[in-house]
Amino acid sequence: MKMLFCSDGSAAAENAVRFGALIAAGCHAETTILGISEQAGTEDALVQSLRRSQELLKQHSLNAELITKAGRPVTEIVKRTREAPYDLVVIGAERRPGRTPALRSVKAYQIIEAVTPPVLVVLGERPALRRILLCSSGGVQARKAVELTGTIASGAQAEVSLFHVLAAPPALFADLLQQEEDVDRLLLSDSALGRGLRQQQATLTQLGVACTVRLRHGLVVAELLMELRQAEYDLVVAGSSPAGDPLRAYLLGNVTREIVNHAQWPVLIVRTGTGAHPWSNLISLLFSRPTPRPKTRNPEH
Repeated sequence: MKMLFCSDGSAAAENAVRFGALIAAGCHAETTILGISEQAGTEDALVQSLRRSQELLKQHSLNAELITKAGRPVTEIVKRTREAPYDLVVIGAERRPGRTPALRSVKAYQIIEAVTPPVLVVLGERPALRRILLCSSGGVQARKAVELTGTIASGAQAEVSLFHVLAAPPALFADLLQQEEDVDRLLLSDSALGRGLRQQQATLTQLGVACTVRLRHGLVVAELLMELRQAEYDLVVAGSSPAGDPLRAYLLGNVTREIVNHAQWPVLIVRTGTGAHPWSNLISLLFSRPTPRPKTRNPEH
């Protein structure tokens, strides 16, 4: 694995290095620190921060290459990821004082949408990587997210929860609710969702990762945030969909944006799909479910 740590010399960037180092060490990754000075006169402070970040990685037996650039962060990061292949880009972000969650770092969103590799957005401090929440539709479009999550979890010896939200059914199908929320029954079923989640769980298990399936029922964002409040996770994995304009590689869907907006934990954004569903949002990509059919009655009764 090759990882690119992006830094502007801020405390948020150094927090990103600390957490990203947990992943890099477990995966024995090649690491590069890209420092970008956006304003003249900040070069010395940036170099000092980069040296501290380099020392943080050395504590995990990681020897990071240092690269410094001057210019616009998004432009320089996109340029670097096109010049060299990276498996993961790591950036830091923080809340803006007095602003709503949706107005968190605009640059973070721009980077997520502009670069091709998966992006790890580190918000706040997270000293360990023990539990990962992987948002999944159970479909083939989540394959990359599952494989990358498995690699990270295996290296860090972390456990993974495969998380899926079932949409609220009409009253006509209320009798199907208990069966669909029964994880064991679902995984043993021949439904597309059951087969998909079963395969994803098997992929993680083959990588030596302890994996459980978590189901909730209701509105996607509300149930996701409730799960994150009720259980302690160190990393959340979600997806973004391909955009139609080749100059803007990927788009954040509604669910992914809500995760980033409200997150107090690191969020890993993995590219899903190969071009189909170019303007679909993450709700349809990651949390889709087939419409249930009502039970047929025997005409003799």
